[in-house]
Amino acid sequence: MNGCESIEITQAAQDDLLAAYWFYEHQQAGIGAYFLNSLYADIDALQISAGVHIKIQPSGAFRSLGSRFPFAIYYLLEGKKATVLAVLDTRRSPEWLRERPSL
Repeated sequence: MNGCESIEITQAAQDDLLAAYWFYEHQQAGIGAYFLNSLYADIDALQISAGVHIKIQPSGAFRSLGSRFPFAIYYLLEGKKATVLAVLDTRRSPEWLRERPSL
């Protein structure tokens, strides 16, 4: 069975979302809010789909891709709880990802 009963978003992931919000909001007013709505919908979808995404090594975190923006949601699944560790722009170099201690 896939999915989860609860989702926790770490402070680091919240910081990622806020930084991306401001990036898009500076591009055009209102896009930042659209970005947040889209990514939170993708995070909420983990209630149904957690555990079916690709697992990255060495952390064992799963990676779900955003549906409207080029962002990846990295999360751990422990029992029926998903913990979102990071929400990162997929256009960045993979080397940058390796610098994240939680991943």
